[in-house]
Amino acid sequence: MTPRPPHRLILTTPVHFWAFGFGSGLSPVAPGTFGSLVGLLLYGVIGWLPRELYWAVVVLAFLFGLYICGASARLLKVHDEPGIVWDEIVGLWLALIPLNMAIPQMIAPMPVWVWAVITFVWFRFFDILKPWPIRWVDRHVGGGTGIVLDDVLAGVYAGLFTVLTGWPIAWVGSLLG
Repeated sequence: MTPRPPHRLILTTPVHFWAFGFGSGLSPVAPGTFGSLVGLLLYGVIGWLPRELYWAVVVLAFLFGLYICGASARLLKVHDEPGIVWDEIVGLWLALIPLNMAIPQMIAPMPVWVWAVITFVWFRFFDILKPWPIRWVDRHVGGGTGIVLDDVLAGVYAGLFTVLTGWPIAWVGSLLG
C-alpha cells in the first residue's frame, strides 16, 4: 500500500489542492465521500445558475479535472490516489443536472435539497459499486481521463436513477394524496 501524501504538500501545491477537493481528499476514511460532500455543498452555490451557465461550469470543471487529476497523479506517482477527489465533485455535479432542469420536482414535487441528497446517495452507490462500464474504465483508461471518466459515468447513472426514483415517489404520493 502506498503511503498517503503529506498534508502540507497537498495544501500548499495548487494542483494537489484542487485535485484533493480543497483538502477534503485528505480524510483518512472515505475521501471520495468527503469530496462528494464538498461537491454537494458547492452545488448549493452553483445549482441556482441558469441551465446553460450551470452546464458550462460542469464542462469547464470536467476539462479542468482532466488536467489537475492527471497532473496530481503524475506528481504523486500514483494512478488515482484515493485522495484525488475533484473527479467526485465533477461526477456529482453532472448527476445533479436533472435538478438544474427541475425534472425530479416535476415528477414528484419535493424540495431541491431532498433531491440533491437522493442524487448524492445514488452517486456514491454507483461510484463505489462501479457497474459496467464504470469498472472497465476505472481499470483500463489511464491518466486524468481515466480518473475523471469513471466518476462521470457514475454521475450519468446517478442522474438517471434520480429521475427514475421520482416516478415511484410520485405514484405513492398519488395513492396517498
